[in-house]
Amino acid sequence: MRRREFITLLGGAAVWPLAARAQEPAMPVVGFLHSGSPDSARDYTRAFHEGLGESDYIDGRNVAIEYRWAGGQADRLPALAEDLVRRRVNVISAVGSMKSTLAAQAATTTIPIVFWIAADPVAAGLVTSLNRPGGNLTGIASLSRELVPKRLELLHETVPKATTIAVLVNSNVPHGNQSRELEAAAHALGLKLHEIYASTEREVDLVLSTLSSTQVRALMISPDEFFLDRREQLGALTLRHAIPAIHSYREFAAGGGLMSYGGSQKELGRLVGSYTGRILKGEKPGDLPVQQATKFELVINLKTAKALGITVPLALLGRADEVIE
Repeated sequence: MRRREFITLLGGAAVWPLAARAQEPAMPVVGFLHSGSPDSARDYTRAFHEGLGESDYIDGRNVAIEYRWAGGQADRLPALAEDLVRRRVNVISAVGSMKSTLAAQAATTTIPIVFWIAADPVAAGLVTSLNRPGGNLTGIASLSRELVPKRLELLHETVPKATTIAVLVNSNVPHGNQSRELEAAAHALGLKLHEIYASTEREVDLVLSTLSSTQVRALMISPDEFFLDRREQLGALTLRHAIPAIHSYREFAAGGGLMSYGGSQKELGRLVGSYTGRILKGEKPGDLPVQQATKFELVINLKTAKALGITVPLALLGRADEVIE
């Protein structure tokens, strides 16, 4: 073989892989928009990756994930959503609160969006129906408000001597979360409900600090977006003011609150990840029915219970999905 032919063959062998790589499709990109922080959403994020894995997508191998965290500052969400749209992501996972989903919805009408919210997505104007969402949105509804009576029952079981229960309500929507089911549950348990109102962090601190001077001995926190966004802060506040309280999400109990009961973060993350993977495979969000969470987790902060002088019934501890000690 002549020297020039040998060099040509080597050159062809070197060029071919580069040309082949240039023809490979670009790695799909998922925009992950969360109203909270990486620390508070660790379990959820891990489950989200597992859900993506059901469609054989592995972060860094055949899919890239662009994370955007609002850190509990809802006013940052619109800019973060717009940034993901400019990044031309293939799908946006908008979770953590309703505001994440609304920010993503306002930013794009074409990029598929997978949400997780604690409300009725039809009433919220996100989809036209649960079975056939239409448009570019679908996702998971944990229907947190439907669990309000159960939270009252759990709080009563934990603090049976509290005959009057305060219900923290957003003063901007004073009757939006006070359901007939909650009133019926209170009546059945022989309890009185006492609404307290707040719509700013300062007002929350103020109303909680005055509870000790009333007949109220326990607190339920309404599943309002304002309180959902501040679940960790509320956990610390209720501990500071020595108020036995229950919230929707684990972060509240982890932050010092007495207990939480709501949709399982692991299930929610897996379902959102699964839908995200299916959309990457080519399915349309408008054809994927909105799913409802079916697993709920009870988290009890035993350390907080001891600090408040509360003896949690053994039967309740046995039913808890997690006990923080």
